[in-house]
Parts: sequence; structure tokens; C-alpha cells
Amino acid sequence: MTRSSNRYDVTTWPHGDPHDDIGEVINSIIADVKARQNQADVNDGGKPGAVIEIPPGDYRLRTQVLVDISFLRIQGAGHGFSSSSIRFNVPEDELPGLHELWPGGSRVLVDLPPGDDPADGAAFRVAREGSPRISSVEFVDFCIDGMRFTGEGGGAPENSYVNGKTGVCVEDANDSFRITGMGFVYLEHALTIHRADALSVHDNFIAECGSCIELLGWGQASKVTDNLIGAGPFGSSIYAENHGGLLIASNNVFPRGASCVHLDGVVRSNVTGNRLHSFYPGTVVLSGNSSENLVASNHLLRDHEPWTPFLGVDNGRDDTYGLLRIIGSGNSVVGNHFSEIVDARRVRPAGEPPVIIRLVDGSDNHLSANHIVARDVSASAGDSCFEAQVGALLAARDARDLHVVAVKVDAAATRNTVLDSGTDAQVVGDRAANAVRPTPAVAL
Repeated sequence: MTRSSNRYDVTTWPHGDPHDDIGEVINSIIADVKARQNQADVNDGGKPGAVIEIPPGDYRLRTQVLVDISFLRIQGAGHGFSSSSIRFNVPEDELPGLHELWPGGSRVLVDLPPGDDPADGAAFRVAREGSPRISSVEFVDFCIDGMRFTGEGGGAPENSYVNGKTGVCVEDANDSFRITGMGFVYLEHALTIHRADALSVHDNFIAECGSCIELLGWGQASKVTDNLIGAGPFGSSIYAENHGGLLIASNNVFPRGASCVHLDGVVRSNVTGNRLHSFYPGTVVLSGNSSENLVASNHLLRDHEPWTPFLGVDNGRDDTYGLLRIIGSGNSVVGNHFSEIVDARRVRPAGEPPVIIRLVDGSDNHLSANHIVARDVSASAGDSCFEAQVGALLAARDARDLHVVAVKVDAAATRNTVLDSGTDAQVVGDRAANAVRPTPAVAL
């Protein structure tokens, strides 16, 4: 690489061994960029930034990467995701027959000591205070692999979703960041971003992580789109707090996360066109007076865990919690499809019907044309993750009807409108304090 180039390859950079410690190499490259681009204004420019390329291969990261410059793109040649959970739960006598054992592509192996918070254990730590905000940092097309979970508990450590490791942590206010085409696997926190403006998290594979996408502090005008996501039972697949103008769309969210989407104090944002699958109640949660949000055209599925290693694991919520739970005002919940496919014998509390939509507190919420399908199935489990899950999905076609509360309006929720989202018997709440038009029931 010539000194005048702003494109770097970690395998040809003369300082350090990227296979032994890619963190040291990338930090050295960033230091070179800062040394060469040291003038704020040269011919109406001066600091164009750089591209750091990671060719396909395995690269151990023993030193945390500190990103403190704008206009930096770190890119690989493939997200390389492969299920580590399946690999760690395969009987040992089957391991020799597996085609591969570990994720691939351009793979960064996080070999840092566990951190007390996401920033301390982060492979990539983005931090720069001052004005203007750090901008246009991009992570593209490579895999960040936490390698192993180490937490203790009733089950195997590899199924704990705990290891104190984070993929990317952005600490300071930022603008126009992009995370695209990435793979995140076996990290306690995959992506933790504070104070984001115009952030794009698009077309990533983020699964088998304790929490997948966490948008913290505050933020605006950002989007989480077209991702494949799946968190652990103690974390969220998508979590955002104090955001405005957030777009969450066209994501396929896998089960096992404590929630698929959790918005806390989020206003005037969209959750639209997602497929959201959960093994527990609380698939979508609007809390902290989340208001004036549009939740529309989503497919929410709740069924039971079918894979043997995770039987008995849940998020601690009863079925009366609600698949969609709202604490806030002025929200529109329109045209969603809800599938509650559970074994009636396993509903908690016993004898209580599951609640699909629960308005806990707030006013002026508008619920309209939501379709609810509820079936009672005989749940089963298997040792093959893929076959057990597909079998559970297809078996629901022959299930029996299940009695549910389609909409429950708590006493603290008033002046709400519920239209065509459940029959008269399925909508529970004070009809004097809320406007209700039931879905017509078919006489049998």
C-alpha cells in the first residue's frame, strides 16, 4: 500500500499480524489515517477518511479497536454466519460428519476479556466527543464472532447467551452510521448504539446473541430494515429508547428473544411489515409512554419452543401479559395478523385465556382491522433445531380453536378506539370509557 492511498488491506499492512490480532492492525491503520489526514481544510476537503478491507479468513481480535475518526468504512467479503448454537448442541459423535464447525467469511474472533458493560467488552468501540458528531462510520460484510458463551445457570454454558462480549458499541452522539451485510453471532450484545441520528441497520444477520440491536440514550430518523434477527430469552431482538422517527420494517425476527421489538419512550415511529416470531408473551412491547406510533401490517406468531436443549426456558411473563402490550397514547395498531398457537395445558396462569393485545395505560389509541387466529396444539419437541422448528410450524394447520382475549383494555386506559379486532366476547374493557365496535361473530 502506498502512503498516498486511503484504501488499506489488513493482510498487507506492515505492522502486526491480523490473524493473531486484527485489533492491533486496525488501530495502527487508523493511527496512520489520522497522521496523514491531519488538516481540517485542504482545498475544501482534508479528511476524506479511509476504507479498511478484511479478506475472507479468520482473524483473532485480542485488542479492542477504537474508532475515533469519521468517514471510515471497515468491510469484508461475506458475513459468514453459521449457527454456533446448533454446533454446540450436536452430540460429539456427530461432529466429525459436519461440513464445517465455525462461522466463516471475513470472520473476526473476539478474544477479549469479558467487560462489565457493553463498551468494555466491545470488539469495535466508537467514541469521539466534540463537534461535529462523528459521522459516516460503516461496518460492512464481515462476521463478528464471540466464539463461546460462558454463563452459569441451570443449562449448558454454551446456551446461556452470556460472555461479556459486544460486537460494536457506539458510545457518543453520531450521524449517518451504516451497519450493512454484517454477521453477528455468540455475543452477549451484538450492536449497542447511543444517541444515533440517521442510522441505518440494514440487511444484517444478527442471531444467537443475548441482545441484538440496542438503540440507547436517544435518537432520531433512523431505520432498522431487512434484517434477520434472533436474541436470547433475557434480551431483546430490537430495543430502542427515547427515539423519534424510527423506522422498523421488513425484518424477520426469530424466536427465543424476551421480546422481538421493545420500544421505551419512543414517539412518532413505525413498526411495519415485519415477521415477528416469539416463544413467549411480549412479542412487541410499547412502554414508557411510547406514543403516536404506527404498528401496522406485521405478522406476530407466538408458539412453543420445540428444540430440546431450550425446553423450560422462558422470559418469565404470563400469557395475560399480551403479545402486543401498550403503555402510551395516540398509537395506531392497524391491519396486523396475530397467530397464537399454543398448548392450552401450558397456558399460564392455568385457566386464564391468553391476551393478544393489551392496552395497559394511555388514551387515544386506535386499534383497527387486526386479525387474530388462536389454536390449541399438542406441542412436541425434537433434537434437531431445524426439523423441530419447521415441524412445529406446519403442525399448527391441524390444531383446535383456542379461547383468547383478543383485546384487553385495563382500567387506566381510557378514550381508546377498538374496531374489528375481536368479537364482542373477545374484547374486555370498560365500554363506557372506550369506543368498541366488535368484529361480527359467525353463528354456529
